[in-house]
Amino acid sequence: MNRQRGVSSLAMVLLLLVLGTLLLQGVSRQEASFASRVVTQSQALQRQAKVQSAMEWGRMQPWGIQPAVQCRHDTTQDTALCLRLLTNNYVLLIAHYEGVSLWRQGAVMDGNIAFSAHGWSDFCPLKELALCQIP
Repeated sequence: MNRQRGVSSLAMVLLLLVLGTLLLQGVSRQEASFASRVVTQSQALQRQAKVQSAMEWGRMQPWGIQPAVQCRHDTTQDTALCLRLLTNNYVLLIAHYEGVSLWRQGAVMDGNIAFSAHGWSDFCPLKELALCQIP
């Protein structure tokens, strides 16, 4: 009878050891998944911050009213900006960095470009998507 109790106690200890190992593996996988999400979100926030910074940099640049499409590159942040003159004296400033784009509308008034006070948009305000792309 004592021998049977020893075997059942040993089996219980082994079962608890296996269950504990499985739980630790699950927690480890979940932690790795969360860490991956944090890295992805952090990179997305960095890209968004860079493209917003490029948009403000581009807004402060002295743009001319010719040619119809003007592009500049901010080499310090590796971002691209283009100003597109549209019909009816409207303009569209496009900032792009690693797959993230922002747009800001403006108008030509008295030979100068004035951008909208409402800020940038994270979607293109034009129906023609080709006009929303960096050339």
